[in-house]
Amino acid sequence: SPFHVPDEILALWRAAGARGRAERDAWSARLGGSPKGARFAAAAAGAVDPSFDAEIAAHKRGLVDDPKKIATRKASQLALDVVNGAVPQTIGGSADLTGSNNTQTKDLTDFTPQNRSGRYIRYGVREHGMAAAMNGIALHGGLIPYGGTFLVFTDYCRPSIRLSALMGVRAIYVMTHDSIGLGEDGPTHQPVEHLASLRAIPGLCVYRPADAVETAECWQLAINDAARPSVISLTRQGVEPARLTHTDDNLCARGAYILADAPDPQVVLIATGSEIGLALAAQNTLACEAIRARVVSAPSFELFAEQPADYREAVLGAAPRVGVEAAVRQGWDQFLRPDDDFIGMAAFGASGPGAKVYEHFGITASAVADAARALAK
Repeated sequence: SPFHVPDEILALWRAAGARGRAERDAWSARLGGSPKGARFAAAAAGAVDPSFDAEIAAHKRGLVDDPKKIATRKASQLALDVVNGAVPQTIGGSADLTGSNNTQTKDLTDFTPQNRSGRYIRYGVREHGMAAAMNGIALHGGLIPYGGTFLVFTDYCRPSIRLSALMGVRAIYVMTHDSIGLGEDGPTHQPVEHLASLRAIPGLCVYRPADAVETAECWQLAINDAARPSVISLTRQGVEPARLTHTDDNLCARGAYILADAPDPQVVLIATGSEIGLALAAQNTLACEAIRARVVSAPSFELFAEQPADYREAVLGAAPRVGVEAAVRQGWDQFLRPDDDFIGMAAFGASGPGAKVYEHFGITASAVADAARALAK
């Protein structure tokens, strides 16, 4: 027959399975008979305490009330202070870049043979091993793993990131130093094609937040999404606040949204991450010339693709468009048409201060404004 287990082998397996029956029955009785057992079962099933969303909303309100120019990697650490406090099943880590990734928060002690209650794993320079371990933790259930490295090193993690997506597990990859803005580490460390390659993986949600508020929202989405993995792409350099008014609604959940509008726009500027600042500066320049520009923030291409067609059309409008991202254009097809323009990268980066590298490659507010003028005529 196609598949047959001989009786003597079946008997051995059943005997092995019965060895722990008494311990299992006793454990099940303890689990089912206490409030702590109910909480354990909920955590094992992947549930997040409902208070988490309110905690994030309060955090966002504080960021708007006291806006600061900070790197989104630092904004991520601030968000993680809230996440790790409100969601006790998170377990963090980094591939030997804790001080750069900002993945450890004040309440997380190291997980070691002597401290099994620790919630932070020091993986060493083992990006692939870290990602593989995160998959195992997520598959086991009861814990929500996140781990950090530089965005360029997703090349080392790729097989396990792909498996995260294939299996549909909640593993959260914190990828910092996400563009040529990291500066002096040079082209070996400056990702240019990595966002496009990650966005090409089916079932993976890639987030590139523009400021501290969007960073908090992206963490909220990643934690609440139990059915797929996430990459949160974060800057080394400081970025100005972009969201200056508070809403409890998670605007990043729509994938892209109108950040700063103009009546009957003549051109639409679409940007992600640190390049939102360039789009907003270009909008101000154009306004002085009576050119009406809309600015759209697009932190997640995947979530925007999931929105109804009428929402996508309302956000993008019919006017000419300029995409802005310090990366390659590949993957921008859902935003840009053949006649639209793109300000970004077409080669590897260069070594130098981040701001100078942006100037060198022509990724500036003036370049965005020039492209918009040409299209708005």
